[in-house]
Amino acid sequence: MEALNLHDVIEYVEINIGAFHEKRIKRLGQLKLSQVLKRKNPYLFKAKNASTSEQIVRGIVDAHISSNEETLFGEWLEGLAIFISQKVYNGRKSGIQNIDLEFDKDRTRYIVTIKSGPNWGNSSQISKMAADFRTAKKTLRTSDSKLNVVAVNGCCYGRDNVPDKGDYFKYCGQEFWAFLSGNENLYLEIIEPLGHKAHEKNEEFRNSYDHMINKFTREFSNEFCDGGGAIDWEKLLRFNSGKSPETP
Repeated sequence: MEALNLHDVIEYVEINIGAFHEKRIKRLGQLKLSQVLKRKNPYLFKAKNASTSEQIVRGIVDAHISSNEETLFGEWLEGLAIFISQKVYNGRKSGIQNIDLEFDKDRTRYIVTIKSGPNWGNSSQISKMAADFRTAKKTLRTSDSKLNVVAVNGCCYGRDNVPDKGDYFKYCGQEFWAFLSGNENLYLEIIEPLGHKAHEKNEEFRNSYDHMINKFTREFSNEFCDGGGAIDWEKLLRFNSGKSPETP
């Protein structure tokens, strides 16, 4: 085990955080109104009394962006976790399917699946993860039957007060970052460098977002509003849910 140098972590974050912002801006630029309209529930907007094109457009775009950013940032945090493990325990990206990280500590091989937060999946997804852990353990023990293998579901934020799940351990938030680094305060220390150039990048994102809202609002009004400017709910539902999808 090597002591973690916090300056290495700060440098990694400041160099690589731009990649997250670039991906979110790129994904926004690739978004199509027809794509998000097909994925969202039009009945919900009617139930919420949405009456303008902009209300509907902002609702569907904001929901899409939130989900997309959670995924992108989860992937970014996975890279940070692997970097920290590499510095401390010579950890590495796992070559085993559905396992993110492997490292050795105290004569034990740890196999880790990394998620953003503790409430990441339903019961079937969690059962599949447990099955993947069992398969990975068998794979590793094929070459070394005496190898002690421990599976961990690591969550970058949140908490779980019952970490022992039987087939694996679930470490969240402070406990997860301490598990990777040996530093009980790392979960606090990584927050500041995450803001590196955040204002500048968010201004760029906001400009792209505003342009897209204007563009999508115009498109929606042209395709799904009647001559008097009211939303044509029947036409919207036919596009979203009809047997033969209509293309605006």
